[in-house]
Amino acid sequence: MDEEARLFEVFLEVQRGLPRQGPGAAQSTLEALALCRGLPDRPAVLDVGCGPGLQTLVLADALDGQITAVDLLQEYLDSLIRRAAAAGLAERLEVLAGDMAQLPFPDRSFDLIWAEGSAYIMGFEAAFRTWRRLLKPGGCLAVTELTWLRPDPPDEALAFFREEYPAMTTLEANLTSVKACGYELLGQFTLPDAAWWDDYYTPLAAKLPQLKQRYADDPAALEVVATTEREIEVRRRFWDSYGYVFFVARNPG
Repeated sequence: MDEEARLFEVFLEVQRGLPRQGPGAAQSTLEALALCRGLPDRPAVLDVGCGPGLQTLVLADALDGQITAVDLLQEYLDSLIRRAAAAGLAERLEVLAGDMAQLPFPDRSFDLIWAEGSAYIMGFEAAFRTWRRLLKPGGCLAVTELTWLRPDPPDEALAFFREEYPAMTTLEANLTSVKACGYELLGQFTLPDAAWWDDYYTPLAAKLPQLKQRYADDPAALEVVATTEREIEVRRRFWDSYGYVFFVARNPG
């Protein structure tokens, strides 16, 4: 295993076993879903970059349609399958291990495409452009994106995200991208601060002391853990400067 692959495995170990792989909350998922006006009674739904799928199960419980959940990592899909079975929702779910930038579905396959905390992998605007062909006319796309909420973010927060997510931009710029891609904006809102902590940062922070012990003699792995610690501390100190914003839009057809 080369060093890049080894450190990616360390990153996965840092994230492994968490309820979510990023900020989110069931109530926020439902709030965004309520903005998706005009869906059919049994919508065809695609959840892109689903991770272990807490939001997938919220959608499956709220809707009567079939959901296809896609993630690059099979271990996340396996976790979702187990959770769906436990919740009695397995029959409503199909999973696919695949690349979100090369989804193997025909044009106009879905009434609703969902992506919580995942579109950044290919880029916010690129996701809106690439996935539009998959939406039926009048279909909806709901995406969360890490976004600057202030025009003058603190230098420390700015420096951290310039290193970790240099494409991060402002609310106004993201709204411009949505419209430039040919969508009609149905609404947007910022996730509450609790959505960062309850199912993500709080259980993540609890894992870090044990991981630091495990990798005590591995400086490169410790740096992966330290970056996670810095991320949590930046959020704790500068929570009002940035956030995950839900963008909900319709493909006018």
